[in-house]
Amino acid sequence: MNSVIDTTVIFVFSAFVLAIGLLFARTGRNLKSFFAGGEAVPWFIGGLSLFMSFFSAGTFVAWGSIAYKHGWVAITIQWTMCIGALVTGLFLAPRWKATGNLTAAEFIRERLGERVQKTYIGIFTLVSLFIKGSVLYPVAKLVSVSLGFPLVECTIVLGIFMIAYTAVGGLWAVMVTDILQFVILTAAVFILLPLSLEKAGGFDTFTQKVPDDFFNFLHGEYTFGFVMAFVFYHIAYIGGNWTFVQRYTSVDSPKSARKVAFLFAALYLVSPMIWMLPPMIYQSINPTLSGLDTENAYLMICKLVLPPGLLGLMLTGMYFSTSASANTTLNVVSAVFTNDIYKGFINPQASDEKLIRVARLSSWGFGIGMIIIALLVPAAGGIVEVVLSISAISGGPLLAPPLWALFSKRINGKTTFWITIIGLLVNLYFKVLSPTLFSYKLSRGAETIIGIGLPLLLLLTYELYARSKGWIAEEYEGYLRTRSAKKAEAQAEEESYEIKKQNQFGLQVIAGSLVFVALMLGILSLLTPSGAGITAGIAVVVLLGALIPWQASRKITFSATEAELPAKVH
Repeated sequence: MNSVIDTTVIFVFSAFVLAIGLLFARTGRNLKSFFAGGEAVPWFIGGLSLFMSFFSAGTFVAWGSIAYKHGWVAITIQWTMCIGALVTGLFLAPRWKATGNLTAAEFIRERLGERVQKTYIGIFTLVSLFIKGSVLYPVAKLVSVSLGFPLVECTIVLGIFMIAYTAVGGLWAVMVTDILQFVILTAAVFILLPLSLEKAGGFDTFTQKVPDDFFNFLHGEYTFGFVMAFVFYHIAYIGGNWTFVQRYTSVDSPKSARKVAFLFAALYLVSPMIWMLPPMIYQSINPTLSGLDTENAYLMICKLVLPPGLLGLMLTGMYFSTSASANTTLNVVSAVFTNDIYKGFINPQASDEKLIRVARLSSWGFGIGMIIIALLVPAAGGIVEVVLSISAISGGPLLAPPLWALFSKRINGKTTFWITIIGLLVNLYFKVLSPTLFSYKLSRGAETIIGIGLPLLLLLTYELYARSKGWIAEEYEGYLRTRSAKKAEAQAEEESYEIKKQNQFGLQVIAGSLVFVALMLGILSLLTPSGAGITAGIAVVVLLGALIPWQASRKITFSATEAELPAKVH
């Protein structure tokens, strides 16, 4: 590996991404613009950002390992995300937008009460810090091993870089870099795929060398029951995870929120077949990997076939896909703290300037927490498995009740609180205590079914009982009054103008970013000894793609009154 060329590629792209964050430093005038893009983010931007928020280095490590060992079943499992997004688009995303809330935590407070909200905020914040902190570790290790830099320094530098543009630029900075990361990663994989097939001796040779059951839709422990349980889990996860809810609330209407989820579904219908083929192909080239070594299958095929420069591009895509997921979570955790804790409890009368300062400081605070957790991963040994267990334990009990409350007028705060606690305790028992104390461990399918099925069963039981009694939750009636008051609030002309200017600027930055990526790909096509033709072709496609956001920015128009505002403001 020519580390000089690859390191240069990584640093150039990283510097460009940081510059994007700085460009948005002055666009967040209030919480709505900083955390929700003024609730006028174009749906296709929100959809691509949602798609990238689902990625991390774990996508290549964990799913790449399954694809290498078992083949097509890795794609089958990821298709459950497509189904989850379709259901979300049909029923959940428009409901979230219709609430008029900035965050899921705000909806929980208004619909279910402060006690439930405080419980959820505490658990959500802890889970988010542990999950994203653990995700930062493998990508730091990946960069460290590939480029020969010390692991601790890599973790700190990558973590600080990750925090910087999120804290400075808010949601638009996160979403613009999400789009940039999507383009970089897609370009890298489209270059990797034909080079991998060429190395394997062609598609026919690849299919002949892999095991007979390699293209089966199901395999081993990944049974039909597991896949169906995963479908229900992803309906709750994509429809109810606070990180993703922000993508539905930041667009302009319920119809646009539906489109965000549908675009995500379309991308997850096609992309798994493209992302997972390289490690599957590597099985035909080197079938000897076993145990934890299979987690390196994706990186090994990259190092085997990608020339200098293009390997750096792939590493950049892997790192940025992780930072996309972590940055989105960081933005949401900061939004919850600023909007629902600081503004909600500590300083309700805080000015917009004060709230933006708190938002940026909290982004740094939570981000540093992620870095500390990432640094503790190697010392703690099995903490990654523990962290993944925390996610499995908390998923159903945390996500299902608020989703139920979107549709039910009978569920109340007290019931939600106890269903969440019972679900957490039961999942904790089966995931941690039972295997430790009694050596009894559930299968993956049973674990997922109980995790999401128990809260749903408890919610349904209470719903039917409350219906038989004719009960309507007091919190629901209060929520309706709050919602009516929100609809009556008119948006000031100046705020409308600033939001339009911010969104127009965001689209123009995306167009400029795509031109930059196309230029970099063009340069790499001249330097690389292999894959030059396809690299140049992708550069042309990316360059043409820059016309889409540019044209969208030109369609944003200002009324005669709004056009006069700059002179009045300045």
